[in-house]
Amino acid sequence: MARTERTILGIDPGLANTGWGIVAQSGPRLSCVAYGCISTPASAPLARRLGKIHEQMAAVIARFEPTCVGIETVWFGVNTQSAFATGQARGAALVACAEGDLDVGEFSPSQIKLAVVGAGSADKDQVQYMVRQLLALEAVPSPDHAADALAAAICYTTHEGFAAAAAAAATQGGAR
Repeated sequence: MARTERTILGIDPGLANTGWGIVAQSGPRLSCVAYGCISTPASAPLARRLGKIHEQMAAVIARFEPTCVGIETVWFGVNTQSAFATGQARGAALVACAEGDLDVGEFSPSQIKLAVVGAGSADKDQVQYMVRQLLALEAVPSPDHAADALAAAICYTTHEGFAAAAAAAATQGGAR
């Protein structure tokens, strides 16, 4: 089996704060390259806020040259207005990913928690702790949006492995 060497972008979308994280993968080893957060003021017009998210995400992609991205899906809870705003921010980030020709993996919050912590109902502190441990960081990434983005990047590697194993099992099962 070939050794995987790549750079993965993780995105935790939000209109006020879109977290991003860059993870380098060398075989089974993951390391944190960089992380940050794109913040937009509530007082700015929506189009300008979305433009800033797109522009700054495109700059992250140009600087770190990832080949793939793990992005959190929108969770529709009680506040649907917030979910729509998050969806718009997610769309702005995804356009930058499409322009960068990145392979995209989309994961629910529970899938990300399951991949990083081992429990889909894990709380934010548990996710942040495991991101710190898995990436051998001295401290929990801050702000928490950046930690969540790094978790999405980690999730990309985990789910890709599950998908490959399932495809291999299906192929072996069909060959009998």
